[in-house]
Amino acid sequence: MAFVARVKPRTLGLRGRWPSQVHAPRRMYSQHPAHHTTPEHPLRVAVIGSGPAGFYTTYKLMAKIQGTKVDMYESLPVPFGLVRFGVAPDHPEVKNCQEKFEEVASSPDFNFIGNVSVGTKSDHPDGLTVPLASLFRHYNAIIFAYGAAQDRKLGIPGEDQLKGVYSAREFVGWYNGLPEHANLNPDLTQGEEAVVIGQGNVALDVARMLLEDVDVLRKTDIAAHALETLSQSRVKRVHVVGRRGPMQAAFTIKEVRELMKLSNVSFHPVDTSLLPADLKSLPRAPRRLMEMLAKGTTATSQSPSETSKSWSLDFCLTPKAFSPSSSSASPASSQLASTTFERTTLSPSPFDPNAYALPTGEMVTLPSSIAFRSIGYKSTALPEFSDINIPFDERRGIISNDGHGRVQHEERTRGAEMSHGSFPGLYCAGWVKTGPTGVIASTMENAFATADAIIEDWVSRTPFLNVDRKVHGWEGVRSEVLRSGDEKRVVDWQGWRRIDEAERERGRETGRSREKFTRTGEMLNVLG
Repeated sequence: MAFVARVKPRTLGLRGRWPSQVHAPRRMYSQHPAHHTTPEHPLRVAVIGSGPAGFYTTYKLMAKIQGTKVDMYESLPVPFGLVRFGVAPDHPEVKNCQEKFEEVASSPDFNFIGNVSVGTKSDHPDGLTVPLASLFRHYNAIIFAYGAAQDRKLGIPGEDQLKGVYSAREFVGWYNGLPEHANLNPDLTQGEEAVVIGQGNVALDVARMLLEDVDVLRKTDIAAHALETLSQSRVKRVHVVGRRGPMQAAFTIKEVRELMKLSNVSFHPVDTSLLPADLKSLPRAPRRLMEMLAKGTTATSQSPSETSKSWSLDFCLTPKAFSPSSSSASPASSQLASTTFERTTLSPSPFDPNAYALPTGEMVTLPSSIAFRSIGYKSTALPEFSDINIPFDERRGIISNDGHGRVQHEERTRGAEMSHGSFPGLYCAGWVKTGPTGVIASTMENAFATADAIIEDWVSRTPFLNVDRKVHGWEGVRSEVLRSGDEKRVVDWQGWRRIDEAERERGRETGRSREKFTRTGEMLNVLG
């Protein structure tokens, strides 16, 4: 039997103990009766984050354990996370999952707690913050589903010094109306060439927004400030650059097809030596993608010389430096003028999906008045994790877990060997569990797996938080933490619906599906 390492309760107020300091191997739990949920003693769960991972976990959990009460915390006054602020505005069909989330939220056992950040100080002046320690005292389980709010950096010269170098994550948030990035104001008037570093779907979304006809975007829910900026853009040529080849690229056929079909936008041919000669021998998904690239390379309907805009997939290039123009007066005021890359070669073969890039020493410089890094999002630890001894893998950007969503820590056995044990009642879902990979469908599967783990643990009588006493969830947290006057700043689901309707009304006035509020103060003003 393994002994759970004692967690120091410095800030938890847990009277010095977890609900159980020692627990038996999982196979023994089936010998005990399940925890019982009753109207007087329901399973109370806090979900931190209101994106797809949080909602899908909630959906399955509430469906399988009758009477479960879920409080969902969101730092913004509005829900849905990347569905609202990450999905491209010209992809409204991807947002259809919101209908399922609305169904979840209609349950009397669900409570949305908007405009309330957990652990991390709110990043907008109108928000409230509650300590994670308070949630430990008032719930049986806590699910971390707060996504990935940072992005990975390149770590090359000029990245943090030059004007015109942006994060794709910030740019996507900006054109989708995320309040945090409402003041990004990217300057698209400095030149005609742009570079997007990275070849995932987000990179292709950025390229499409730069090249799409603004009149097409006017029919979407793109932020009004983005429409104004894009209408003044001088960008006509976009390089989407990756350090490996087409067989290793992360983009999918849908995003490539959309760029290929843009009106009055042409595609520059790819290096055909990077495309397998026998495409029919490939599995279906890569075969279709390679066929599309080959077709786009040989197409004659729209050549770059005949269209006003164009784009390319530039393979086998590793970024080395962002450079200003030679006439720039000082680094502080320098504008990006070009991006330098080192050409790579692929080993063991350019057709191996797992091939890695090797440097060649050959340098290539691309003119670029604006550049976007798009090499992945990254989750960060909540500040209280260190106090509670919750391990966070900084390199991978995930909470340490068993792959099924149970938050884990190292523990020492009687034989002085190290093994892994699970924290009672702590779970994670979505990108903070797996890293920033996949699409909404894969996030749903990920979230369902976490819900299954919670259900299994509850049925098998695995230790949870506070099972020896009645807890009150948000009511307990609110009475413990909020000060006089704070209550009116908390947004419930009815409050979100009022904001939603106000945005739709603003959109109807201009012939659009909605016009988003891009300031939290504007959202809260709707509620009076």
